Amino acid sequence: MKMFRIRGGIHPIYRKELASEQRIQPLPMAQRLSIPLQQHVGAAAISLVETGQYVKKGQKIAMAPSAMSATLHAPTSGTVVVVEETPAPHVSGLPQLSIVIEPDGKDEWTELAPPMVNPFAEPPEAIIARIAESGIVGQGGAVFPTAIKLGMGQQYRLDTLLLNGAECEPYITCDDRVMREHAEEIIDGARIMAHALGVPNIIVAIKKNKPEAIEIMTRAAQPFPHIRVVGVKIQYPIGYAQYLTQAVTGRETPAGRRNAEVGVVVQNVATSLAVQRAVRHGQPLVSRVVTVTGTAIKSPGNFEVPIGTPVAHLIEQCGGFTTQPKYLVNGGPMMGFQLPNTDVPIVKGCVGIVAMSEDETVDRDENPCIRCGSCMEVCPIGLPPVEMAMLIRKDRLEDAAKLGVGDCIACGSCAWACPSHIPLVQYFNHANGALWTEDKQRRKNERLKTMSETRAQRLEIARQEKLAAHAARKAKQAAVQGATE
Repeated sequence: MKMFRIRGGIHPIYRKELASEQRIQPLPMAQRLSIPLQQHVGAAAISLVETGQYVKKGQKIAMAPSAMSATLHAPTSGTVVVVEETPAPHVSGLPQLSIVIEPDGKDEWTELAPPMVNPFAEPPEAIIARIAESGIVGQGGAVFPTAIKLGMGQQYRLDTLLLNGAECEPYITCDDRVMREHAEEIIDGARIMAHALGVPNIIVAIKKNKPEAIEIMTRAAQPFPHIRVVGVKIQYPIGYAQYLTQAVTGRETPAGRRNAEVGVVVQNVATSLAVQRAVRHGQPLVSRVVTVTGTAIKSPGNFEVPIGTPVAHLIEQCGGFTTQPKYLVNGGPMMGFQLPNTDVPIVKGCVGIVAMSEDETVDRDENPCIRCGSCMEVCPIGLPPVEMAMLIRKDRLEDAAKLGVGDCIACGSCAWACPSHIPLVQYFNHANGALWTEDKQRRKNERLKTMSETRAQRLEIARQEKLAAHAARKAKQAAVQGATE
């Protein structure tokens, strides 16, 4: 299959060999699980349980308040000990409202939804409803509700489901292992999603540094002529959805638009596995595969982890630290973020925990820009990073927005390539956060203004109606008086 040229990109040191040959291991249950109500884009889920309540594995413990949200289920059987704010794996470091469960050791399933023996005979709406009820969100880290994506077949003219097995972040190997160990289930899940979307084509894109995964997935897809497994170039950030779409199909998604608008929906390979389990077996999303790696980890590996498991428990199962890590990162080192501590739980979007030692990191002082243009050459979106950073430093955020800072995907390629070690991504994240806050305040002010104007109009209408009624009464009284005389 022809591959298309894409702009930018970099070639970091991947260090995937630390964990890539470690099979997925089941994880012994932690003493406590903390399940945050916000593990997805959209509104936080609403708790359905109370302190002291006994729950079984797979039982619904929080409901989605809207379509752009996700249901939560108990990762194991046990007792709800509290519903309160606890430390959460979030870039802000702020605590989040969570359901804390104390496992009983039985790991007993609740009564699950009946398996769909032949999902291809079911209407797409039934498949989508099952996936929504199962609480599945994007497993690649974006945590977008999967049911919403699969409903795009009703809004756009689609022709392709693109299964993302690129896993371009350094260190992380969970998708590689999932493809090697669950290829047939992934292909089955992809066929189910294609049926829900109403698309005839499935492409599985895997980076060429995963030859075993390519071979195993190709073998699993062989019985289905409408499924193609392709190897894509070893380049970061090839796993970014729009970037991957262009590399495989040649279709460029316009800035600020969805992939679906060019006929393609992208889903992660681990998401496909979760869909297969939900549809074929009735199992909601209660666990995920997580990579624990880095040279500060004694025994790196890949684990099937119940949602809500403390990071400290994973590190303990890996034998602990060989040395105190300089950085403990949630996700990959390029787009992940530093964890505040090891008390935070694993959530649905966590692909890995990376403990980086002093030897793996290089801290250098920022120097003045030398206008070399390296950042522009590697930007996969085609933005002018140095120009945007200059404007942001001068607090000219609106001008930076005009240059496209809102389109930045925070991949870190520009900062990685910068010989002056300018923290470009930090500038862009700051600008986008400030612009978002300003836009939110502007929309709030507009709503308040509209409400005020509506109230004024309503009061004026009421006043006019009162005056008209008064005038009508006066006219009626005058008419009665005239008739009497």
